[in-house]
Amino acid sequence: MRVVHIITGLNVGGAEMMLYKLVSQHDRALVEPEVICLQPNGAMGVRIAALGIGVRSLDLRTPAGSIAAIGKLSRWLRELRPDIVQTWMYHGDLFGGVAARLARCRNIAWNIRNSTLDPAQTGRSTLQIVKILARLSRTIPARIVCCSENARLIHAEIGYDSGKMVVVPNGFDLDLFSPDPVAYRAVRAELGIENDSVLIGLMARYHPQKDHRTFFASAARLHAVLPDVHFLLCGTDVDRSNSDLMALVAQAGAHERFHLLGKRDDMPRLTAALDIAVCSSSFGEAFPNVLGEAMACGVPCATTDVGDAAYIVGDTGRVVPTKSPERLAEAMQELASAPVSERARLGAAARRRVQDHFDLPTVARRYEQLYREIGEPCIA
Repeated sequence: MRVVHIITGLNVGGAEMMLYKLVSQHDRALVEPEVICLQPNGAMGVRIAALGIGVRSLDLRTPAGSIAAIGKLSRWLRELRPDIVQTWMYHGDLFGGVAARLARCRNIAWNIRNSTLDPAQTGRSTLQIVKILARLSRTIPARIVCCSENARLIHAEIGYDSGKMVVVPNGFDLDLFSPDPVAYRAVRAELGIENDSVLIGLMARYHPQKDHRTFFASAARLHAVLPDVHFLLCGTDVDRSNSDLMALVAQAGAHERFHLLGKRDDMPRLTAALDIAVCSSSFGEAFPNVLGEAMACGVPCATTDVGDAAYIVGDTGRVVPTKSPERLAEAMQELASAPVSERARLGAAARRRVQDHFDLPTVARRYEQLYREIGEPCIA
């Protein structure tokens, strides 16, 4: 079965990472994947190509080239003759869906990765595309895959065809993300942190969605009560060259307690070094990957109530309202003050929850079953 994935871009992000994980799991005797991105190729495209999977880029940089890009994409699909066209993200759904129809492909699956669509936080052009997609959802896709129940409900309310929607959560590699006592000690040694100090992590690029302001306000409150706690942050633009971020550090005080590591390639190792993982996001998240990754490492989480965060964490962590430094600080304090044995119990329960609900091979099989359900040769 040949499956062509069409995605907006291939820089590092949640949707791009899930696509990489999905194609890496496919049994190539059953599924032959190809990937096309609308924008110039990025880091995840390089990683996908290293798996021996074909990656093409339309190199679309401005809206002016949209019509030509759809025509070129349609020609590529006629050449590839896929059995399934799987599109990702709003622009991928629109461009890929229209191009697939022009190529006379019948078996199309969209993929929704976003939750809230607050006009104050979402670009006008994106909101317009979502409205168009809601109308087209009745004619173009055979299925609409949502990565969370929250995303499904929100898009059904907007007008997407709810009868075509299915929820397939993100999946996590339990071998890659796992408890690692060696990493736990080594990362602390590198950062100059004692092994018995509590280390709290926020793994997120610097972006309004991630709400670093709330995190630092919460950290300041926590430091006033538990001054020995350390905070590890990493992600794109999370370093001391970011003047806006450094202003938040200054406001929080205790400059030496914040370890800003920037963009890193050793996320499993860093995650396994944490005692507590935090998601402070305030909007837009459908299924925060950082929660599943931390839980797979046996790390309990304190998270804001975004997307399906409450369902992901279950009773293994703490969930608080968005934009509430007081409540997030209370959740972090509760976990940080708990005996080591209690955090270990919660961490073990968190890993079991990932095993039971979000194991990557199981999620990949669900995608494959979906493809079989809507199968038949795609080119009419």
